[in-house]
Amino acid sequence: MQTGLLHLHNFLRWVILILLVLSIVKAYSGWQGKKAFAAGDKKIWLFTMISAHITLLLGLYQVALGRYGFLSYTLPEGTSFMKDKFLRFFWVEHPVGMILAIVLITMGHGMAKKDVSDEVKYKKAFYYFLIALVVILATVPWPFREIVGRPWFPGMS
Repeated sequence: MQTGLLHLHNFLRWVILILLVLSIVKAYSGWQGKKAFAAGDKKIWLFTMISAHITLLLGLYQVALGRYGFLSYTLPEGTSFMKDKFLRFFWVEHPVGMILAIVLITMGHGMAKKDVSDEVKYKKAFYYFLIALVVILATVPWPFREIVGRPWFPGMS
């Protein structure tokens, strides 16, 4: 079960990245084109937020109870997880970065509900989504990252 949840968590990163790029493009084109806010934009932003929150729940399970979860993994006596690059990444850096990104995605989606001009909605949402994308790209365990790297598509090789 843990392997399947980890693979689902890893697969959903691609869903989030695609939806986030689409949200950024829609927000930018709406802002620069001075378009009226459309229901389609709100739906894309909603799907982006939902996929991010589902992935967060799967990730919280992994960080707590997964193979290297802090409740299921025992550190050797006298060691600190902050000195271990692998554990520090998966127990601190990755979760904190992703929670920050999900807060930004949620704030971007929240702009759809605000009673402000359409230009302001698009502009603020664009920046929230863009910063969230940068944070995600910085804290994902990409295959080229030393020690913490994960495959591009786990379980499909």
